[in-house]
This record gives sequence, structure tokens and C-alpha cells, in this order.
Amino acid sequence: MADHPHTPETEDDDPPAEPAVPAPDTPDSLIEPAAAEPPPGTEEAVLEQEAAEALAEEPSPPPKPAPNLEPPKAEAVKPKPDEDSWVEITKTVVYALLIAFVIRTFLFQPFNIPSGSMENTLLVGDYLFVEKYVYGYSRYSFPWGLMPFSGRVFGSEPKRGDVVVFKLPSDNSTDFIKRVVGLPGDRIQMLNGQLYINDKPVPKVRGADWVETIDGYTRHVPRYRETLPGGKSYYVLDSVPDGPGDNTDVFVVPPGHYFMMGDNRDNSADSRTEVGYVPAQNLVGKAELIFFSVDETGVWYEPWTWPAAIRYARIFTVID
Repeated sequence: MADHPHTPETEDDDPPAEPAVPAPDTPDSLIEPAAAEPPPGTEEAVLEQEAAEALAEEPSPPPKPAPNLEPPKAEAVKPKPDEDSWVEITKTVVYALLIAFVIRTFLFQPFNIPSGSMENTLLVGDYLFVEKYVYGYSRYSFPWGLMPFSGRVFGSEPKRGDVVVFKLPSDNSTDFIKRVVGLPGDRIQMLNGQLYINDKPVPKVRGADWVETIDGYTRHVPRYRETLPGGKSYYVLDSVPDGPGDNTDVFVVPPGHYFMMGDNRDNSADSRTEVGYVPAQNLVGKAELIFFSVDETGVWYEPWTWPAAIRYARIFTVID
């Protein structure tokens, strides 16, 4: 049997040496291993990293909201209850009435002309404003003469020739409108249609006839221009020569009273007859302006007749 080749064993054939294993540290070790030094620049990098981390940890302010570019929405308006609406309407009406009362009492009052006693200065159908403050105030400056005082407050005397609204002395309620021709202490008389003041005739110059139409008939009335002492000038009508008002006794105007006459001398109830002397406290105000005028052809229930009935030329006419 063949022998396997034998590898001889010799002393030099030692087994391979195992790698040395370092001894573990023991408590008895008195020498600590040296700490490893960081590479250059490591400390600065660490500090920068820590600062960055600290900044990152700080809370950032909340972002500002974007501006609202949409138009504001209108708030819904709640309807007021019916009771509130009636209260507002009542207040408005009361305020309007108070304002009208103040204007009518202290400033201006409207009147309309119902008769021809002041033709041709004022015509039937004229609407005019009367200044309430020009002569001051009396109890008759107020509606129905309700204020319980006598005399006048802030009173001033009317001028000769003023066209004046006054309360009829016989009842202190009916409104009349005439021209002042006599002041307190004056002597007034009519002779043959000529007016005399303090025994002197008032200049009277014939003018063009006044033409009027009554019930479809045209009538011509003699017209004259009178000029009172002081220079006031106006037209008067003398429709009836030697009429009952053309010759009178002498009237001496008492203190605190005035003598009134209509410009239509033969168709006027005035101080020559039943009106008598007018006390100062009965004066309501001075007629100043015609703000509207309409003739007799207009019928209130026929609107189509209104435009032709308006006297447009008389609107906003100052009263002489």
C-alpha cells in the first residue's frame, strides 16, 4: 500500500501568532489616555452652528395679513317699525308747522285781494306778501289776535302813502287793505273829488283811462296820479264824478290813529265812511310784493283754464 508523503514536523514550524488584544481598562489604571485634539477651525464652526440653531429656535413673528382690497360691504338696514315711521312723520309735520307759524307771525304773511277797492294798484285775484315786522308787533300780528297785550312792541309809524293791511276797528278781526293818507294830527277832507291834507290840495294829474272788463263789457274809468306830501305818487280812479265820497267834512286824525283811503275812490269803504280812524295796534303790516295774480276767467275745477287766467306781468311786482 502506497504511503502518503509525510510532512516532517520540525521545531521551527511554530503555529502563527495571534494578534495582540489590548488589555481592557481597569480601575487600577492610573494613567488616562490623552484626549484627542480637534482639528484647527473646528471650534469656530461649532460656535457658528450653535448660533444658527439658537436663531432657528427663536419664534418668528406671525406674517401680516394681506390687505383686504375688496370694497366694504354695505350693512343691511333693518326696516324701522311702523310706529317709528309715524313718529318721524309727526315730528316733521310739527317742525314744518312751527316754522310756518314763526314766518307768518314775525316776518311775512300772504294775503289775496277779494275786492276792487284798491284798483288799479291792486286787482281782484292778486296774491301778495305783507311785511309783519316793519311796524312792530301787536296782538293782531298773531293769528286770531290771541296774544293778550295792548299797544305795539318794537313799533314804528307808517309813512304817508304806505299800503297797509289792518284789522277793521269795528270787529278787530276782518282784514282790510288801504292806503295811509292821514297821520295823527292831520286834517283830511275831500272836496269835489280833490283830496286835501292840512287844508292843502294834493296834486292830481289826469292820466290815461283805466280799462276794465266786467261780465264781458269793457269800461273806461278816469284815472289820476296823486302825489302826497313827501313825494309818494300813485294812481287813483274816479269812476263816479261828484260821488258820495267826493265831498266830506273835515276829519282830524286823533293821536295813535291813521286815516285810510282806497285808490278806487268811488268804490271803497274806508275812513271816510264805516271804517273810521284805524288805531295803531290794529296795523298788521305793509303790503310789499305781488307774488301771483289770476283773473276771473280761471275756474278752479277746470285746470285747462288756469294758464290763460294767470296775469304773468304782475308776478313779483313791487307795490307802490
